[in-house]
Amino acid sequence: MTLNLAEPIAAYFAAEGSGPRAIVRCFTNDAVVKDEGETYEGLNAIRRWRQEVAAKYTYTCEPLRSEQANGKTIVTCRLEGTFPGSPIDLRFIFGLERGKIASLEIKV
Repeated sequence: MTLNLAEPIAAYFAAEGSGPRAIVRCFTNDAVVKDEGETYEGLNAIRRWRQEVAAKYTYTCEPLRSEQANGKTIVTCRLEGTFPGSPIDLRFIFGLERGKIASLEIKV
């Protein structure tokens, strides 16, 4: 399924398999990411988060649907890979600013 996603969000998912540097380019300098009970603030922390994820898991991420709520874009994705509970559908909640991702929260 092809979704009509805002450019920064489409770039984020396109960069999933390209490594932490490609992912980090999608974010504002002071962006905040919340994932697995942790909060990562700023580009260096986001880079470390992506490096840790890449070291722990191999997975694919397929965006299934997108909706708008409270000024955010919520993209539901199916993740399949080498992690407990695979496959799983997760919600990626994006906040955008100035053509980049300012916030991302990943939830079940």
